[in-house]
Amino acid sequence: MKFIGEDMKSNESGIDNKIIVDELQDGELIDTNEDFHDYSDNKLKHHNYKKTKNGKIQIWVKKETLEYEEELALLQIELLKLQNHTKETGEKILMIFEGRDAAGKGGTIKRITEHLNPRGARIVALEKPSDTQKTQWYFQRYTAYLPSAGEIVFFDRSWYNRAGVEPVMGFCSSEEHHEFLREVPEFEKMIVKSGIKLFKFYFSVSKKEQEKRFNIRKIDPLKQFKLSPVDDSAQDLWDKYTVAKYSMLMASHTDIAPWTIVRSDNKKKARIETIKFILKKLNYDKKDKTINFTIDKNIITDGAHEIVLMENEHTFKKEDTK
Repeated sequence: MKFIGEDMKSNESGIDNKIIVDELQDGELIDTNEDFHDYSDNKLKHHNYKKTKNGKIQIWVKKETLEYEEELALLQIELLKLQNHTKETGEKILMIFEGRDAAGKGGTIKRITEHLNPRGARIVALEKPSDTQKTQWYFQRYTAYLPSAGEIVFFDRSWYNRAGVEPVMGFCSSEEHHEFLREVPEFEKMIVKSGIKLFKFYFSVSKKEQEKRFNIRKIDPLKQFKLSPVDDSAQDLWDKYTVAKYSMLMASHTDIAPWTIVRSDNKKKARIETIKFILKKLNYDKKDKTINFTIDKNIITDGAHEIVLMENEHTFKKEDTK
């Protein structure tokens, strides 16, 4: 029988992963060969629903879930090291998370920031612009949230609203959309030249998986807050969002500010691979060299490859861009 976390050993940084193991396992053997339910007299006896021992409940968990939790815990330790290094060196890191609705952006940000010190890790998720902000230079309201020395900032959607939801839903004019696509490469060049390390992630979910997640949101009271009028149109406007995505990548995938595409139908793999990508790209003290930071190319690809893929698959129509 394998305990949760039994493969996790001390790493090169000197952190004893037994702490994690103790957190995840209780050290007691529970007979998992015995039937999970008691169906005597053809009735389900709720009080005997699961075998208990010393106040503990027998529970079934998928092996892949345990492996995911173990790997995530190790990577979150590395993220803490990264944050400490960022604070000590005064580096500035900005991460943008974009993608269709229900693509998994928020869940990934949550796992990245779960154990970080909130004083040095800010999540920015802006509401729609006010009447005053609508009169300002489009990028103006975002500049106030850029990272200062020692900070890591996460944008849960960003100025790229003007490349996606705004033109598709008619919240901006065609001229404003095109002007944004002309200006954004220069804006991001200025950001990078100022010393900010910029990551741009686009979470790519399939139409079928998006529909499945929307249906779950409709019946799960803990997820209904995520529903919006925009969600109701996302499936019907799928092709228009695809055209918008293509235009965005063509205009803003640059050498100095490239896009990283995350295939997110499998949310857990998407989270793990995104974190590994971040940790692989950045240098920080006491990086655990025993961790395999090799990126799964089936999950992570770059914007240039995505452009070619979209062109080859003919998933957009040029006439729709007019």
